[in-house]
Amino acid sequence: MSTSMTDPQLLALAQSFRATLRHAVYLSRSMDGEGEITTMQMSTLSMAAEEPLRVSRVAANLGIRVPSATEQIIKLEQAGLVSRQPDLTDSRGVLVQLTDKGRSAWDDASRRRNERVAALLAQLDDDDRITLAAALPVIGKLNHTV
Repeated sequence: MSTSMTDPQLLALAQSFRATLRHAVYLSRSMDGEGEITTMQMSTLSMAAEEPLRVSRVAANLGIRVPSATEQIIKLEQAGLVSRQPDLTDSRGVLVQLTDKGRSAWDDASRRRNERVAALLAQLDDDDRITLAAALPVIGKLNHTV
């Protein structure tokens, strides 16, 4: 077994990091209670906002099975928020992308959520905001290793 898998300090850091991420997800999910878009839908829209992506990637990112992701996407499609197109690089694949209505809904929900997070960040002192800003690239690195 590698040292990193048995190092008690790394295991404790991993536990703390996971707990912090879990609570960050809870916070994120509570950000837009009056919005019309559910958290799961917002997550799906956020993924497709960056670039069209395959249903299998949506499922993997959400931690659900492809049939469940397909159900979510069908609901979003029926609401006019996404469209599904054949993947020209793979005839078996389907790409999900935002429609203009979906982009507008995502922009509005993102703005509301960003305003709420900014209000929370305003409660921190300058040193804490600097520390948080410095941690974001490190978290980004971890996000891109998966």
